[in-house]
Amino acid sequence: MQNIKVKIPATPAGSYDITVAGGLLPSVRARIKELFPGRNLFFVTDKNVVKAGHLKTLLGSGSADVYTIDPPGEISKMIETATAIVEAMEKCALGRDCCVVALGGGTVGDIAGFAAAIFKRGVPVVQVPTTTVSQADSAVGGKTGVDSTLSKNAYGAFWHPAAVFIDVETLQSLDSRQFNAGLVESVKHALIADGEYFDFLLENCDLLLKRKTDVLETLAIKNCSIKAAVVEDDPTEKNRRRTLNYGHTIGHAVESASGFELLHGESVAIGILGAFNIEQQLGLGDEKRISQVRTLFEKLGLPARIPAKIQKTEIIEMLKHDKKAIDGRPLFVLLESCGKVLCENGNWAVPVSPDILEKAIEGLY
Repeated sequence: MQNIKVKIPATPAGSYDITVAGGLLPSVRARIKELFPGRNLFFVTDKNVVKAGHLKTLLGSGSADVYTIDPPGEISKMIETATAIVEAMEKCALGRDCCVVALGGGTVGDIAGFAAAIFKRGVPVVQVPTTTVSQADSAVGGKTGVDSTLSKNAYGAFWHPAAVFIDVETLQSLDSRQFNAGLVESVKHALIADGEYFDFLLENCDLLLKRKTDVLETLAIKNCSIKAAVVEDDPTEKNRRRTLNYGHTIGHAVESASGFELLHGESVAIGILGAFNIEQQLGLGDEKRISQVRTLFEKLGLPARIPAKIQKTEIIEMLKHDKKAIDGRPLFVLLESCGKVLCENGNWAVPVSPDILEKAIEGLY
C-alpha cells in the first residue's frame, strides 16, 4: 500500500491523500468513517459498478443511501443527473454534515463531485475510482462537471476530493475495450512529463494487458504522482495544468461528434495523433516517438482515424466550444520532445493557424 499526498492550500484541509493498493475496497468504508467521524455517507455509483459487485464489496453488510446512475456512461453525464442526485440527497434529509462517495469511473466521479460541490454550497467528496481512466486521471485533481448538448464539461466546478482510494483489483472487472481505452491517459502522462515512464509503458505493455497487480499499482502511482505535481502547481487550470489536456482538444470534439459511441480514451488517442500532425507541421515531430505511440495504440486496439460519418466541418465547429478556446479559437498543448511540453512566452497551450489545424484534422481520416 502506498500513499501520495496532494497539497492544495486553498482547500479546507490543505491537502488530501491518494491511497493505492490491490484489495483495498473492503476496507474503504471504514477508512472514510475514520476520516469523517459522525458524517452521513451518500454513495453515487452506476449500474455497471453494481453489476460488477464493487458496491457490495465496499458496503459490506451495512446499509447505505445510494444513488445509481442508469444508464451508465457519458450519455448520463448531464445536468439532469446532477439535479437528480441532489434531490435524492434532499429526500434522505442530508445536510452539510454529509459526505459524498463516488464509486465508479470518470463519469461517476465527475457527476458525483459536481453534485457534492453544489449541494448545500459544498460538501466533501471521496473518490473511489474503478476504471483505468479514472484511476489514472479523472479521480485526482478536483475537476468535476457535466456536459451540455454542445460540448463536454460545459457545467462544472473545481471541487477537490477529501481523499482518493484506488483499488487496482477493481480493474479486473472491465471488458478489454474499456480497460485498454483508459490506458491512453497513462500514455498522455508519460508523453507530457516523463520519458522514462513512457519507456516503462512500452516495455510492460503485455503485462499491463494481462492486468498484473504489481504493474497496475506502479501504473497508478506513476499517474497520480505526475498529476499531483501538476495540480499542486496549478489547481484551477490557470496555465500549466492545461498540459494535462494533451490530445484532449481534438479528442473531446471527436468524442462529442461521435455521439459518445467512441470511448473517452479512444477519442483522446485520435486527439494525440492529431497533436502529432500539428507538431510535424511545426517542425516539432519526433518520428521515433510518433512511431512508438502508434505501435502502442495498435497493441491496445485503439482507433487511429476519425469515423468517416463525422464531417471535418463538425470537428472544427466543436473545437470553437473547447474550454481552452479564446474568441472561438482553440489552444493546443504540443510537445517539444517526449516528456517536455512546448511553452511559449510562459503559455503551456498555444494557438495554431487555421490552415495547420485543418491539415492536421484531414490527416486523421
